Amino acid sequence: MQYRTLGSTGVHVSTLCLGAMMLGPWGNSDLDEGLGIIRTALDTGVNIIDTADVYSGGESERIVGKAIAGRRDDVILATKVSSPMGPGRNERGASRHWIVRACEASLRRLGTDHIDLYQVHRPDPDTDLDETLGALSDLVRTGKIRYAGSSTFAPSTIVQAQWTADRRGRERFVCEQPPYSLLARGVEADVLPTCETYRMGVLAWSPLAGGWLSGRWHRDAARLSSHRTGTMPFRTTLSHYDLDIPGNQAKLDAATELAAVAAEAGLTLIQLALAFVTTHPAVSAAIIGPRTMEHLRSQLSAADIVLEPAVLDRIDRVVAPGTDLNPEDAGYGAAVLADPARRRRRHSESLRAL
Repeated sequence: MQYRTLGSTGVHVSTLCLGAMMLGPWGNSDLDEGLGIIRTALDTGVNIIDTADVYSGGESERIVGKAIAGRRDDVILATKVSSPMGPGRNERGASRHWIVRACEASLRRLGTDHIDLYQVHRPDPDTDLDETLGALSDLVRTGKIRYAGSSTFAPSTIVQAQWTADRRGRERFVCEQPPYSLLARGVEADVLPTCETYRMGVLAWSPLAGGWLSGRWHRDAARLSSHRTGTMPFRTTLSHYDLDIPGNQAKLDAATELAAVAAEAGLTLIQLALAFVTTHPAVSAAIIGPRTMEHLRSQLSAADIVLEPAVLDRIDRVVAPGTDLNPEDAGYGAAVLADPARRRRRHSESLRAL
């Protein structure tokens, strides 16, 4: 297993981070297998685990907490806040009101007195960044979290958060968690260079493109489907796998070609995909999200692989640098475009004023 520093923190993390999203009802409800996956990963040198309060309604955090009991000091523990955790209007977001409550709840589920990396899961357009950073700073000062980070922030928001922290004397985000894979390379254009500028760590999520790079998705496959479309509550999940969408057809073609590139290099497609992500100089670790022990073993096999320049050049010819084959895979978009009310509110208010 290789290790890198997480941005400028001085904390060393394994280049493969164990993601726990698929441990629990969203993925694998077998508690014993879930505990075994985590403990096996730790035994092979993985030292960072990433989860979120929303994963399986908190069950993922509980599983992680049980698995690391007795070896907490050996683990860099990361979790996230801001996704809806209940029907209440204030049971979500990045306000001080919710962050403090959510952190306390995560600590209870994880069975620990501190979280090493507490990340804002998605930007909250209704909350001022200074409000969010102020709450996170207080949690750092009270010892409940060690560091704060962001997840799937646009590059402009990453910069805004750094400036806010500097000008208001807040703890800054030390890490960003963006989507990054052979099929979703858009972050190479702005997000990753921005993180390098501010010496932020990068934990890349979905390095296997939600299963597209598992080796099962190719032109000649008899049946193409994803476990996630039947278990995960996100409505957008279906658009990532619908083959009537041109971007997904492009992904299918690219996955087929990339499998050939991997075979010529003597690798599995999984190994190629994970090694590609960890090759980028901005990336601290690629988040693997195994659902079964078999998945874990196939992904751990990529831990020490280094891709030759010729292989990287071949990859660039299949998927151009900075390209998202399906724009939906970018993971973030401007809230003012996604919500019609945000696009039209000022116009409506001016009409009422008349």
